[in-house]
Amino acid sequence: MLSRSCFNLLNLDDYLRPDRTRIPRVMTVPGIISDFASNDFNNGEKTDSQSDVVSSASQERRIIVSNQLPVKAHRDAAVGSRWCFDWDKDELALQLKDGFPNEVEVIYIGCLKADIDPSEQDDVSTLLFEKFRCVPTFLPPEVQNNYYHGFCKHYLWPLFHYMLPLTPGHRFDRVLWQAYVSANKIFADTIMEVINPDEDYVWIHDYHLMVLPTFLRKRFNRIKLGFFLHSPFPSSEIYRTLPVRDEILRGFLNCDLIGFHTFDYARHFLSCCSRMLGLDYQSKRGYIGLEYYGRTVSIKILPVGIHMGLLESVMSVSSTAKKVEELREKFEGKIVMLGVDDMDMFKGISLKFLAMGNLLEDHVELRGKVVLVQIMNPARSRGKDIQEVQDEIDSVANEVNLKYGGPGYEPIVFVHGPVSTKDKVAYYAISECVVVNAVRDGMNLVPYTYTVCRQGSPDLDKALGIEGSDVPRKSVIIVSEFIGCSPSLSGAIRVNPWNIDAVSCAMNSAITMPESEKQLRHEKHYKYISSHDVAYWAKSFDQDLERACREHYRKRCWGIGFGLGFRVVALGPNFRKLAVEHIVSAYNKTKSSRLILLDYDGTMMPQGSVDKSPSEEVIKVLNGLCNDPQNVVFIVSGRGKDSLSKWFSPCEKLGLSAEHGFFTRWRRDSAWESCMLAMDFDWKKIALPVMEHYTEATDGSFIEQKESALVWHHQEADPDFGMWQAKELLDHLESVLANDPVVVKRGQHIVEVKPQGVSKGVVVESLIETMRARGKLPDFVLCVGDDRSDEDMFETIARSVSNPSLPATAEVFACTVGQKPSMAKYYLEDTSEVIKMLQGLATRSIWTA
Repeated sequence: MLSRSCFNLLNLDDYLRPDRTRIPRVMTVPGIISDFASNDFNNGEKTDSQSDVVSSASQERRIIVSNQLPVKAHRDAAVGSRWCFDWDKDELALQLKDGFPNEVEVIYIGCLKADIDPSEQDDVSTLLFEKFRCVPTFLPPEVQNNYYHGFCKHYLWPLFHYMLPLTPGHRFDRVLWQAYVSANKIFADTIMEVINPDEDYVWIHDYHLMVLPTFLRKRFNRIKLGFFLHSPFPSSEIYRTLPVRDEILRGFLNCDLIGFHTFDYARHFLSCCSRMLGLDYQSKRGYIGLEYYGRTVSIKILPVGIHMGLLESVMSVSSTAKKVEELREKFEGKIVMLGVDDMDMFKGISLKFLAMGNLLEDHVELRGKVVLVQIMNPARSRGKDIQEVQDEIDSVANEVNLKYGGPGYEPIVFVHGPVSTKDKVAYYAISECVVVNAVRDGMNLVPYTYTVCRQGSPDLDKALGIEGSDVPRKSVIIVSEFIGCSPSLSGAIRVNPWNIDAVSCAMNSAITMPESEKQLRHEKHYKYISSHDVAYWAKSFDQDLERACREHYRKRCWGIGFGLGFRVVALGPNFRKLAVEHIVSAYNKTKSSRLILLDYDGTMMPQGSVDKSPSEEVIKVLNGLCNDPQNVVFIVSGRGKDSLSKWFSPCEKLGLSAEHGFFTRWRRDSAWESCMLAMDFDWKKIALPVMEHYTEATDGSFIEQKESALVWHHQEADPDFGMWQAKELLDHLESVLANDPVVVKRGQHIVEVKPQGVSKGVVVESLIETMRARGKLPDFVLCVGDDRSDEDMFETIARSVSNPSLPATAEVFACTVGQKPSMAKYYLEDTSEVIKMLQGLATRSIWTA
């Protein structure tokens, strides 16, 4: 549960924001919101206080939100040491713009890579917005430190890379979490300054901002919101250790589209949603979607690419060719293997060095011939753990160099960063092999960049001594199986970085591989990488985000929940809560007869109840309704007739329909009638052994045997395994029962086999027709249910009104329990509201909460 201070962050507009007015209050730029406007919405609609919103947007806009802005900052002494800025062309946030249509305006939001004095922040903000369309987010120093270096880098980063928080420095600290929430709140406030919520699309990047969607969805219920996670998403066994796991999951689910690099990451996320929030996902026409309070949250799986144009432009620069010549001369006669890694505990650098030592130990002939050049990018975080990694890397490298090196030869060569893109391209160009040995990494684009650089350019070819553009290109990639780019590199040598011998063997294979095989592997990689660049990735995500948001204005939206548990309910325009005053009034005006149809489990009885028998209150309400001579009251349930007969024996005039309508009786003293008197149940001899087999194999599952049906339940089984087994069982039963007159259906945690033509919808048709034959055609119909089987009743009632088989003047109330998409026109929140509504009808009085 959130602390009180975190709860308040959702409501304090000026929390830690002394600089909120740094952008001019009223702007002429399309889609900018005045600071005088209110950001609150009432049931998804703008309030009167929001009249200051400038809504005359003249072009499409994308708001790209990331932890850092794609600009470089420096002070220029020539202009009085004022701040000057340039684009950082290596930043993904800038590169992805190439995937958007030319007419789209892009606004960037994030922190600067420099400390700006508060007195300069207004001027810097105005300059960045006017020249770069960048809106900086200024975090107070303490918040910045606790948010980024504390919670993000020392807690979330290890956890999302599958490291359990066991050591004191990595354990959950609520102060750091509050700083994370505070920073996300400040990002939300910044977005509020520039967004046109009706038109703009917002694309949030990475794990630094995972609760930001909740703040935005609270402000604007219909905001068009995408999120891409660039880090791994851990398995549920790891993720569930996070004390604020639900808050972060609900942050993701407040988006319209969530992107992941690989299926594994998406699968882990979906498993967490299933196990912790009870949400199931469906795949429809190639798209994966999660139903979340009437909204469909789409899941996208597509690895990011590199910027081909940027690399090609760097390769064509003469200084790059000059650097290539220098490196070629420096490593003449050597086989160069290359590593390019951040200083990070997950990059596996020391494991790579150990493998290099093994290679030279096992292959004496390679000593003096093979070098591993390791480019060390600066660490993105700081602390004791980084120093420990540095010490370990230095120790292993020194040991290998001392043991296998000699005069003029070092097996492991360090190149300490920061290293310019030009110099990296030169190193890529001269390397016979690249080794990416991370023990866990979100994507890692080093193999992609290496492949493109090995494809070369006229200037690089000349520097490398290659004559002719038709000379076959070659490259070899050794890649860890635990990083995001691995699945897309089908020609790479995949390794387990923990297996030092296997990595050593891979290095030897890369060195001794035939030239023709190197060429084939290179061609396969280059074809994929060049066609799946960053523009392709951004365009695909942008198109899917537009698709995911198409239904926004076709539904009514309103927010529910408090704090970071906030979410939006989205329902059809005609779907509304059942007003008890309305139904009691219609009930009292009935001239002919009434038909009242009630589901049991989940409608009259809460799903979580251990004792499923009806309470005295329920029996009293049902008898009150049955005692009215104008009423025909039925319990329509999937339960067996024996259970229903026993439970409702005190209700003399109550009708019962058991097993989804296979058995029906009109009163307690009536005989049970079967809808199919001559039904053949030989199919049970086939279906039951199949179900028993799956029950034995699935711990927690069981079989319910009814007279007309067999039901396999898996609600107590492991959620993922139970779902997989249910899908397999469904296919198995459909196959073996293909020639039998039965239907195999999946429900909520069940697989059911029942006779064809049996459903609650058929029950409704039969009851209405019987009442018509008796001259008591109802002019009031109430039908209440909660699950998929009840949708058949709602659909039949809707059809009866439109056909019509009911009088034109009939009052019809189809009502589902819970706010969710339904064929019903009305809803009540829970079973307690159903009982109170029925009490109001039984006493012909208006109940109010």
